[in-house]
Amino acid sequence: MGLAKSEEELADRLSTWVKAELKRAKMTYADLANALAEHGLEGETEHSVKSKLKRGTFPATFLMATVAALGLPHVAVEDV
Repeated sequence: MGLAKSEEELADRLSTWVKAELKRAKMTYADLANALAEHGLEGETEHSVKSKLKRGTFPATFLMATVAALGLPHVAVEDV
């Protein structure tokens, strides 16, 4: 079966998932940018975070640092 039917679908699902988790955590893009610095991504800004999530494409390092910044101990593929 697979996670998604296309790379575009996967990008959209990941972006939507990150935005939902931000909302659940009551964090803004600026908050996330600041938290990402604590997890090794010091160059992120509110604008860069917003752009990545709008595009839906970002490196795995961004995703993993975001998961850490949101304090999510476990992420299941089914969650995305």
